Amino acid sequence: MNARQPLPQDAAQPSGDDRYLAVTHEVFNQPPALEDYNLFEQDKALQEAVAREGAAAATGDLKQFGALAGATETIELGFRANENKPVFNTHDRFGHRIDQVDFHPAYHQLMSLAMENGLHSSPWANPGSGAHVARAAKYYMHSQVEASHCCPITMTFAAIPSIRKQPELAAIWEAKILANNYDPRNLPDSEKQSVTIGMAMTEKQGGSDVRANTTRAYATGTEGPGQAYELVGHKWFVSAPMCDAFLVLAQTQSGLSCFLMPRWRPDGSKNPWQIQRLKNKMGNVANASSEAELRGALAWMVGEEGRGVPTIIEMVAMTRFDCMIGSSAGMRQAFAQASHHCHHRSAFGNRLSEQPLMQNVLADLALESEAALAYTMRVARSLDNQHLEHERLLARLATPVGKYWICKRTPNHAYEAMECIGGSGVMEDCIMPRLLRESPVNAIWEGSGNVQCLDTLRALQKEPDTLDAFFNEAAEARGSDARFDRFLAQLQNDFADISDVEYRARNLVDRLALLMQASLLLRNSDTAVADAFCASRLEHNGGLNYGNLPSGTNPAAIIKRATPVVG
Repeated sequence: MNARQPLPQDAAQPSGDDRYLAVTHEVFNQPPALEDYNLFEQDKALQEAVAREGAAAATGDLKQFGALAGATETIELGFRANENKPVFNTHDRFGHRIDQVDFHPAYHQLMSLAMENGLHSSPWANPGSGAHVARAAKYYMHSQVEASHCCPITMTFAAIPSIRKQPELAAIWEAKILANNYDPRNLPDSEKQSVTIGMAMTEKQGGSDVRANTTRAYATGTEGPGQAYELVGHKWFVSAPMCDAFLVLAQTQSGLSCFLMPRWRPDGSKNPWQIQRLKNKMGNVANASSEAELRGALAWMVGEEGRGVPTIIEMVAMTRFDCMIGSSAGMRQAFAQASHHCHHRSAFGNRLSEQPLMQNVLADLALESEAALAYTMRVARSLDNQHLEHERLLARLATPVGKYWICKRTPNHAYEAMECIGGSGVMEDCIMPRLLRESPVNAIWEGSGNVQCLDTLRALQKEPDTLDAFFNEAAEARGSDARFDRFLAQLQNDFADISDVEYRARNLVDRLALLMQASLLLRNSDTAVADAFCASRLEHNGGLNYGNLPSGTNPAAIIKRATPVVG
């Protein structure tokens, strides 16, 4: 368009040459927004994983949810929730202590969307073949819209196995936990039909070392499981403090024990635990996280006294699994944004997605994303089949290995995807800054990298058969790729030497994750994907950053398989 094109005749006419300044250029070579698309139908790897891992019957429901998750209006909720941080109010205007956190309406809409679709409840309310796989697929799509509010959804979901250890408490709470509706009102749980559950474990002096906790529990009468106690102490990190109750760790005469602590007492009075302040987080900002003091807060013991860690560990294991789903989802959305941009943008005479070096980067990002999803969905199948010994053993080891690896790979993946988009990817009206800020969260929460590696070693010590189950599962791909066979043999040999195993733990866990991902891709994915993964991950090529796929791989096929087609 001519930069000096006159205005239309019916437009207001500036005087003199000013009339030529109103039109400066035509906007072109810009991608359309990635919205109004179906997150399930535009994700071939997800569709295959759902069918492969036992949830084909849920395909219709997942298609419907995929359309909802990809709708412009739903995507907009994620932006609004993150632009308006939660606000903490200690007291009401009359001076009553209320400890209330107020959220933007978009946050509540996302919570409603999640709970109405059973992201907090479906495998417990409707157990059966493929239940965890179907729920993981739905959570995977929903996390791509907005990750912060998924924290209370995850904790509510993960609380059920622990609460069921105390049947009389489960009889009171379970139906409300599993209810598929959301009630954010700051009211006693006795006045609500649905509730959310959080957890409060870490303290200032201990962090991940919860056995260093100093919070004390004092029996109000009879001692023991299911009985009432008052808790005195503090918690350094209470995420989603507006949950209706929390699983809390506190010390008794017999050691660290687990308790269910509601926000309100049975008589309708406020339970005396007080929020000190909200955490000022770099990411996960739509969700509130807090510090709290417990001033004689009423709670009920869950599980055996002095066995608080084993009681709550099932909740922790499920939250770690959701960290895997959430990080896999972050990678998927980051790749979707990058590949969509490069498909619609040209530079130096060609589409970005058709230029060799960009193809190398995009294909590498796609490999990481699909490998993370394949691993996560395989663990979901294990959760659906815990009655089988192989699946139980596999899940025990694969969960800390996967949580460590997938969550740790996400931050650099987000950055590389942002770089593919360029300057506009750094702007806050793009989702990429949010994905980047969110990317370290899952790697740190629910046990950081070293904690996961030590948990892996703990599993091997307590149940050596877990390693056999892991290797047996991975070895199902033996014979399909010589690089894989060499990698498997070397790793098995390295596990035979347990000297300084803690010092080498990261290296060993890294390779366990890569082994399983390679096995799953070789057995189940597109040939181009599996070949490129083995070539780039199982053999050292001298390059550590994304974009180091060796010659002979097929990046165009990998990119085409993974790119959502929109506009």
